[in-house]
Amino acid sequence: MTMTATLDPYPSIATVRRGLAQLFRRNGLATPELDARLLVAHALGLDHAALAAQAMRTLTADEAAVIAALAARRRAREPVARIIGVKEFWGLNLKLNSATLVPRPETETLVEATLDVVDRRQARERALAVADLGTGSGALLLALLSELPKARGFGTDVSAEALGCARDNAVALGLAERASFVCCDYGAALKGPFDIVVSNPPYVARDDIASLAPEVRVFDPAVALDGGPDGLDAYRAITSTARHLLAPKGVLLLELGIGQLGAVEGLLPVAGLIAIGAPRYDLLGIARALAVRLSR
Repeated sequence: MTMTATLDPYPSIATVRRGLAQLFRRNGLATPELDARLLVAHALGLDHAALAAQAMRTLTADEAAVIAALAARRRAREPVARIIGVKEFWGLNLKLNSATLVPRPETETLVEATLDVVDRRQARERALAVADLGTGSGALLLALLSELPKARGFGTDVSAEALGCARDNAVALGLAERASFVCCDYGAALKGPFDIVVSNPPYVARDDIASLAPEVRVFDPAVALDGGPDGLDAYRAITSTARHLLAPKGVLLLELGIGQLGAVEGLLPVAGLIAIGAPRYDLLGIARALAVRLSR
């Protein structure tokens, strides 16, 4: 079935959703039904409930054309989040732009690990100082501020365009009064002490970028992926400045790439850092979040 056939004159919303899902499945997309639902809903300006309620409504020719255009972008492997301009993370709807990474579900593991540290210290109601190094869309910082009502935080990024997106998200989520954004390389322009420092840094080894899925390789900003020849450049930069950022009892929490636990742990001693307990694993059993503190 071609896209033209799928959207032949005036199908119902339900019919076009089914047709798109079948089309996406044949194109090898991982979540064809979800992609079809999100794109049709976006094209028609409907939420999930309205989409179901209007399932048998006939599309207009203009609506069908809009859906066909969005479907063509998805078939070219553009991520749905980039097509609709929004990605949900930690229950928050985050605006995206071309300078921001699409937040990944596995990064929520880093939020969970951070909140575990906070809860062990019974500190949710404390006025914690938080820094998010390489904030992108603001996902980590804003997720944490949404859970820590008295915390204030800084997000840094080398991209002014990404920081503009993060600021917009902070405003939309009602968190702007507690979130500030600074254009710099990781923590270079920040002055501590911070109780919590988090980062989901670029950690893909440069030669491995070519093997990534096109949704990532083509559409995510290269600066948010490229971790240098061995994937560890960002970890070296962050750990080398951690001593100047962390409060005496502060904690640095890092997202890890697949198989990077041992290598990142190996960077800690020279930076005067030590791991706190075991890493936190994501739903696939990958060591995804590492908490560290000053060793002395």
